[in-house]
Amino acid sequence: MAGEFEQTWKTLVDAETLAAALGSPGLVVVDCRFSLADTSQGRREYDAAHLPGARYAHLDHDLSRRSDDPRDGRHPWPDAVEFANTLAGWGIGPATQVVAYDAADGAMAARLWCLLRLHGHTRVAVLDGGWKRWVALGLPVGAATAASAFLQVQDDKSSPPKQLLQWQGALLDADEVQAHLDAGGLLVDARGAPRFRGEVEPMDRVAGHVPGAVNRPFPENLQPDGTFKPAGVLADEFQALLAGREPSGLVSMCGSGVTACHNLLAMAHAGLPMGKLYAGSWSGWIGDPARPVARDA
Repeated sequence: MAGEFEQTWKTLVDAETLAAALGSPGLVVVDCRFSLADTSQGRREYDAAHLPGARYAHLDHDLSRRSDDPRDGRHPWPDAVEFANTLAGWGIGPATQVVAYDAADGAMAARLWCLLRLHGHTRVAVLDGGWKRWVALGLPVGAATAASAFLQVQDDKSSPPKQLLQWQGALLDADEVQAHLDAGGLLVDARGAPRFRGEVEPMDRVAGHVPGAVNRPFPENLQPDGTFKPAGVLADEFQALLAGREPSGLVSMCGSGVTACHNLLAMAHAGLPMGKLYAGSWSGWIGDPARPVARDA
């Protein structure tokens, strides 16, 4: 990049702080708004208004890859090289400070945060309170097209950051998850309690959860206003969940490996070592009919 951003944000950044830094060299903001019910909604919202200079990341196209294997789940983890090329297209290099945001709770933005962190890129944070809080504060917005936003970084033509081309061993498949559970490891499901118990299932063909998993719905990381709980509160809650286990041994999952990243972000914000991710999550687990399913009575 033409310059390096002077500050380093690794988990969360508030709207007021980000607003004061907009336009700084070495800072790239990425809009991750997305609706599972209407996959074009996020892009429409971005085109209507977004943070000035922000790029747009589509969950299906930019933060996932296509796969015909049902064991990969609904949002398969992207190919490392293709993802690195996507970052380069956004003007993101090894020293770039990235800030991701979504509509409100950070669930979609946390996916980009997790992708970058598991690639070894630490200078990435989620906008606390997201677009909802930004607008509520009356902070500036833009409505430029993606093409004009890219003009800010076209001259740099950043190459794919080489240290982002290898995963960090923090992604587990179903067999590894089962082995983790068999060894007494902790598997935490970020879906809502009714889905976890198997009472409802709006997205996948089978209801229930992985036998041995425990439930921490990702909204439990938030305060009533949609911002994250204080770091100390989250640390106490996750330590209670861990019950003496090492934080780095926690494996996070959800429906398709998206909201699971929210729990990993909350752990990092709490100052705990980052856990691991079952990228296929529930949709990948049930992609193999031989896998066991648990439901609460």
